[in-house]
This record gives sequence, structure tokens and C-alpha cells, in this order.
Amino acid sequence: MKKLTLVLLTFLFCGSSWSQTLDKYPFESSDKHPFGLLNPKAPRQTGDFASMIGQSECFSANRKPDGSWQDSLKMLWTFKYIMNGMAVQDETLKEDGKHSGSIRQYNADSAQWYVSYYSSSFAPNVLPVWHGNLMDGKIVLKMKQKSPNGLDGYSRLTFYEISDDSFKWIGEWVNDQETIVYPFWKISCHKKIDDKL
Repeated sequence: MKKLTLVLLTFLFCGSSWSQTLDKYPFESSDKHPFGLLNPKAPRQTGDFASMIGQSECFSANRKPDGSWQDSLKMLWTFKYIMNGMAVQDETLKEDGKHSGSIRQYNADSAQWYVSYYSSSFAPNVLPVWHGNLMDGKIVLKMKQKSPNGLDGYSRLTFYEISDDSFKWIGEWVNDQETIVYPFWKISCHKKIDDKL
């Protein structure tokens, strides 16, 4: 009987603590809002990814070293609000086992998105960071990067054709003069109908 009472008290205490946490951080993910909510105190640009919040079923294709495209892989891409609705996190789960994700924070002082990328394929000492903005219906992010043969340029990541039920993404290497644009990764996504974790 004492054990049962102890178990019930522990359960009630934990449930009460979680309820207090949700009261204190109402924009965190919950049973009702598994992908969190946008905090009204966040920079308004934090809502740039609003159409992508949730889970999308995608097809992903990378460029091979010989320049041809590999066959498309199935991928699940999940976006959610984090830090009590002040930023966005995303995670990709790919059928080849190479998973990745990003933390997306909008910096009001510099008026830019800063996107830190991480992957199960490698663990660098410092995460690569892209920066950019929503422009003309596209979210464009850039990071300085030399080409494999040493040309100066940058990596450009673009979300485009964004709607409430689908979006596309492309990764490209672009030289500084923007006379060379080399796509290296393409993704096409549709929102899951059953939008639950």
C-alpha cells in the first residue's frame, strides 16, 4: 500500500510540475501543439518558416562527384519552434541513415537569419553557419565557401515555392561574380496529412 501511495504521489507531483512548466513556457511543444508555437515577443521574422512548421515527406537528391544526380531518397523533414517560441529547429531523417538538422535564429540587430547546421555524418569543432533573409517569397541563406578547385564563392541555400502544403529547397555553390551557379542538392516536400510527431 505504501508503494502504491508513493507511486501515485510521484505521478501527481510530476504531472503538476509539467503543468507548471507549460504555464511558464506556453510556446514550447505540448500534446496540443507538438511543434510549439511562435512567441509573440519573438522578432516577427521568426514566422518566416511558419508554413514549414510540422512534418513534411520529401524527396532528396545530391549531386555525384561525376556531376550526375543520385536517385532521390525519401526523407522526413520536421520543423518546430524552440526556446519557448523564439527560434526554429529542424531535423531531417533520411532513408540512407544520414540525418541532419539546424537551429534557426533571427537576429534583429543584424536583421538576418543565422542558421547553424549539424549532421550525423560529421561532428565539426565549430558548426557551419549560413545567414540571410526572406526575399521575394524565398528564404535565401549564404555562407562563404571555396569550390573544390579553390575558386572564391559561397554556398547558397534557398527555400522556394513555399505554400501551406509544400515547399522546395535547393543548395548551390555560386562564385563571387555570380557567373557560375552549381546546384549540388535538391529537395521537394509535401506536408504530412497526419501532422503529428
